Amino acid sequence: MKPYQRIAIAECHEPLVELPEQFARVIPHPYTKLGAPYGDRSPFFVRQGILDRLLIADSHLQKLQPGWKIQIFDAYRPVAVQQFMVDYTLKELVNANGLDLDTLSETQREEFQQQVYQFWAMPNLDPATPPPHSTGAAIDISLLDETGNTIDMGSEIDEISERSFPNHFENSDLPYHRHREILAKSMISAGFKRHWNEWWHFSHGDQIWAWITNQDEPGANAIARYGRV
Repeated sequence: MKPYQRIAIAECHEPLVELPEQFARVIPHPYTKLGAPYGDRSPFFVRQGILDRLLIADSHLQKLQPGWKIQIFDAYRPVAVQQFMVDYTLKELVNANGLDLDTLSETQREEFQQQVYQFWAMPNLDPATPPPHSTGAAIDISLLDETGNTIDMGSEIDEISERSFPNHFENSDLPYHRHREILAKSMISAGFKRHWNEWWHFSHGDQIWAWITNQDEPGANAIARYGRV
């Protein structure tokens, strides 16, 4: 169990709502394109409170970089999709290292799984420990410039490497850290917290948000208000 999974959840029963056209989307959606089992669900839904905060973040972004847009890569993600993508990512990572998933030793499998779980939450049906995206409170996002071109953030979303760590380019002359900070400042201004390993992942009101809040503000005693939906 990861430390944030010990955070209590007091579900507020806020509805899932669709993200408006104000926010650009990655189309076709990367996981549905792979065959991820969304069923009648959509990856472009969030809790109402998350949408409200996204609108605040977008207003702040316009002050920092007029004309830039938040682009939604992924938002709501059922546990079945989480399982599908963890399995897919593990297989891709193993194959990229010239190995075959079916012939791995137990030690090798565990090592590759640990790499995957640095960036992907473990699929879990226990309501006390939901994967963050299954709560509707977590979003994966990037930026577009005023002409609609993708801003280069230094790594692709979901890239399994140290380049995905938020501060990886902090001491570089390349513009990636500045781009990441523009995104982070916009989101943090609206109350979001950024995942420690993923420049693209932000949330509010889930267990990760509460855990980071308690790390940043000792004595805050924050708990989650969004569980799995």
